[in-house]
Amino acid sequence: MIQSARVRVPATTANLGPGFDALGLALKLYNTTTVLRSSDVRTDSMAKEAAAAFFEASGIDAFGFDWVIEGDVPRSRGLGSSVTVRLGILHGLNALAGTPLDAVSIYRLCATLEGHPDNAAPAAFGGFTVARHDQSLQQFQVSDALKFVLLIPDFEVETPAARGVLPSMIPFADAVQSASNAAAIAAGFASQNYLSLRGCFVDGLHQPYRSKLIPGLDSVIEAAETAGAIGGWLSGSGSTIAALLVGDPSAVMDAMRGAYGSAPHAVLAVGADNQGVQLLRDGNHVA
Repeated sequence: MIQSARVRVPATTANLGPGFDALGLALKLYNTTTVLRSSDVRTDSMAKEAAAAFFEASGIDAFGFDWVIEGDVPRSRGLGSSVTVRLGILHGLNALAGTPLDAVSIYRLCATLEGHPDNAAPAAFGGFTVARHDQSLQQFQVSDALKFVLLIPDFEVETPAARGVLPSMIPFADAVQSASNAAAIAAGFASQNYLSLRGCFVDGLHQPYRSKLIPGLDSVIEAAETAGAIGGWLSGSGSTIAALLVGDPSAVMDAMRGAYGSAPHAVLAVGADNQGVQLLRDGNHVA
């Protein structure tokens, strides 16, 4: 009987501007969750909800467990930290229980717990994903030539708060522009014609309303594009600001850092993760 399991889950950047609750991409930035059988269970609402969903879906009798998470994905910064916890717990319990659920079933459980599939899909399967609210999805591999610069402010934005500033109605013209841009982003990633994405990340669904929560959002994106980025967007509900480019990210990193100013933040450049969640054993991937 397996006593513990280690699960590595990539960070994600979701929405990509106009692809609200639908578009997402996995990044080479990770959290690893260790799940182990234990009678001394820590109380945590997110873990308890994930466990309850797993045991109900699998039909396995509930057993005690504990868990530890470590890694580089910051909490509540729009990089899918909650998905790294939920997928880590779900896949860890699945391994301990003898894998009664397949990867698609676990993804669907995670998306249901999240309330939207845009982070769960790329974290589960890697690459660029288009996910619908019925939890169906399409996945596309992303070229290693792409770099994603992340400016991560030193403050959290909770998703409920970020959704709370959104209006109940938006102008028709903004909806049309956002729909066409989201379609163009999906086509660009599907065809790997990344240079066609210039100008496609403009959004009228959520970024204009969330900008009040993210000082410097527009100026950082503008600076990134001026320095050579293909485009930029608010990652998920924030606070991270992301930019996409091909080639050396140094100039874009400097530009974003300079535009953001002196408030505490971190800037890093990462590639896309095309594998998604991985069960680890002795540091090696397990198929």
